[in-house]
Amino acid sequence: MKITPIGIWGGYPKANSATSSFLIEHDNFHCLIDCGSGVLSSLQNYLPLEKLDAIVISHYHADHIADIGSLQYSRLINFYLGKSAPALPIYGHIHDPEQFEKLSYKDQTVGIGISEEDIIQIGPFTVSFCRTIHPVYCLAMKFSVDNHSIVLTADTEWRDELVDFARGADLLISEANLYEDHVGKAPGHMAGSEAGILAQQADVKKLILTHLPLHGNIGEILEAAAEAFSGPSEIAEVGKVYSV
Repeated sequence: MKITPIGIWGGYPKANSATSSFLIEHDNFHCLIDCGSGVLSSLQNYLPLEKLDAIVISHYHADHIADIGSLQYSRLINFYLGKSAPALPIYGHIHDPEQFEKLSYKDQTVGIGISEEDIIQIGPFTVSFCRTIHPVYCLAMKFSVDNHSIVLTADTEWRDELVDFARGADLLISEANLYEDHVGKAPGHMAGSEAGILAQQADVKKLILTHLPLHGNIGEILEAAAEAFSGPSEIAEVGKVYSV
C-alpha cells in the first residue's frame, strides 16, 4: 500500500493548498479519502481524475466534501466528450440522508452507505470503521491489505475505542487540530499530545499528523506528539508517498 497526502489543513485551505485528504493506492487501485476544498486541484498533480476508482468520505462537513460537486461535474464533462466510464462509487454514511443523496449524480457517481459496524471490500482493501466524537456523525477508517494496515482517525476528540481500532497499525494518520492550551475548549478535535498518546497506546509503527490549524506554529503540535510517542512522527507532507 502507498498513501499520499493531498491536503493537510482543517477548516479551509491555505493559499494554493487543500484541506485534509489522502490518496491510498494498491495494485493499481486508487481511492481518495475525503474531498474537501482545494482537493480536486491538488489531486491532479498526482493522478488524473478519471483514474479514481473510489472515494470514502468520513463525514459531511464542508472541509471534507466541498469538491465532490466539482468532481461529479468533471465526470459529466467527460461523458459529454464521449469518454463515458462506470459510475464512481462514493462511500459515505447514511445518517444524514440529504447529504448522502448528493453522493449520487446523473449516473456519474453513486453513493454507497457505510456505518461503524461495517467491514467492506473496496478494491484490494479491507476497510473497517469506528465512530468518532465530533459534532456530526463521523467515521475513522482502517485500510488493510494482508497483514498491513493504515488507520485514519478523521475528525475526533479523544475516544478510548480508537486505541483498539488502531492497534498495531503500520501507519496512523491522526488529526491534530488543536494546540495544547485549546484541549477541551474546541469540540470534536485532538491536540498533538493526544495524537501521540493514541499512537503510543495503540503501539503503531509510525504517526502522521493532519487536519492542522491555520494559525500558530504547527511545529509545536509535532513536538507535543513526539513527546508522547516513542516512534517516528511527522507532519503530513503533501505529495510525499508513504509506503506500507
